[in-house]
Amino acid sequence: MRTFITIIFVFLLSAGIKVRAQEQQPVPYTLADRDRLIKVETEISSVRIEMNAFRNELNARLESQQKQIDDLKTLFFWGFSIIITLIIFMLGYMIWDRRTALKPALLKAEDATDKTRNLVSALREYARSHPDLAEILKTYGLL
Repeated sequence: MRTFITIIFVFLLSAGIKVRAQEQQPVPYTLADRDRLIKVETEISSVRIEMNAFRNELNARLESQQKQIDDLKTLFFWGFSIIITLIIFMLGYMIWDRRTALKPALLKAEDATDKTRNLVSALREYARSHPDLAEILKTYGLL
């Protein structure tokens, strides 16, 4: 078993040395690599130009849509303001109309109250000379 572990340890150690040896070797940079790098840079710059054009187009669209949204906000603001104003006007008109309509009825009720007081006073006067009427008025709490 010990020999087996020693073999595995030696094998792993030798693999590590081989990897280190590959890391330390210089990487050759050829003209083909240079040409490929130039092509990649030009493609990246063309993609950047396309992205900037797309961003500018998108910004223009967003600005026009923002203007439309602002116009809709203004329209809703004015619409709701007019509706609220009409509702307040209708409430004021209803209150004024009720007061105007009830004024004659209230005047008649005051006249009726005066007449009722006069009638009760007359019945009390008449009940002084008639005991049976006095008894009836006492029953109803008017005397």
